[in-house]
Amino acid sequence: MGLMEHQYVERATGRVMTERLTADRWVNLLYAEVRENIPFLFRTLTGARASSLFGELWFDRRHGSLRKAAARLMRQWGVDPAELYDDPTALNTPEKLFCRRIRYWETRPLPADAKAVVAAADSRVLVGSLRETSALYVKNKFFSFEELLGADKSAWLDSFAYGDFALFRLTPDKYHYNHVPASGLVLDYYDIEGAYHSCNPEAVVRLVTPYSKNKRTVTILDTDQPGGTGCGLVAMIEVAALMIGDIYPCYSEERYDQPRPVRRGMFLKRGRPKSLFRPGSSTVILLFEPERVRFEEDLVANQRVAGVKTRFSAGFGRPLVETDLRVRSSVGRAVINCY
Repeated sequence: MGLMEHQYVERATGRVMTERLTADRWVNLLYAEVRENIPFLFRTLTGARASSLFGELWFDRRHGSLRKAAARLMRQWGVDPAELYDDPTALNTPEKLFCRRIRYWETRPLPADAKAVVAAADSRVLVGSLRETSALYVKNKFFSFEELLGADKSAWLDSFAYGDFALFRLTPDKYHYNHVPASGLVLDYYDIEGAYHSCNPEAVVRLVTPYSKNKRTVTILDTDQPGGTGCGLVAMIEVAALMIGDIYPCYSEERYDQPRPVRRGMFLKRGRPKSLFRPGSSTVILLFEPERVRFEEDLVANQRVAGVKTRFSAGFGRPLVETDLRVRSSVGRAVINCY
């Protein structure tokens, strides 16, 4: 049986595009036949060691001449040399190209509205709600909310229960620095160990709630501080995936200068680089307190566009169409808490 196409809406043009999914048939084999029939092998292949090896093979060894491979991938991925921060000739391996830096301050401008919450990555986004009364209600599909933040984090679980979320899915061709979605004070920062499941839509549909099973880094921001965006508490969860070797913390207030790890008590500024996913594809999830963010109308409308072939709709029984957008573009606006 052939695999269904996966399509999305391109935000800049409104066009419906078809995604060329990386290693699609291999992922289907792993999450169907292997997972169901050889579970111990499935656990091995989605572990840290195997994930790192897959990344090395995919981004280096499989390509032969690394310089030629990098040039070929630059064309295949549609990388614009004009937006690069570094000399394009220095990106002479697939891994260096994957970890490229861009002049985001010129090519990914921030919205003028200081209350705008911005995209955490160049990615394909879905927005949703954990409230059954919401038209955007999606619960325990992409992640189990009770697992996502960690079972021992009851305070944060209480804060985000019945809230809203935005899910940013990065593909291998994307710029892989993650940026701060809203200005605020870091209240908590921690890692959760886990597996390295694929973020391919086929794997997500077959496994169900993979993002709360994967290795991830959680940052809790209080944006109601002076100078903050004003959308309450925000949880930024950076999720590792198959072929991702690392989530490298590298917050910089000015361009990519003087990168440093995130720590409790730091004030992070909206739109600044926060971390880097090393080779592969992965996901960033934002959680918001109830009724503290109003998502952009086009993102909500695009999710329901008729006639788009999306594996998420096929798997979850309702329209769920992603929008392709750029990091630092607006995904919603803070709703001021009057109480």
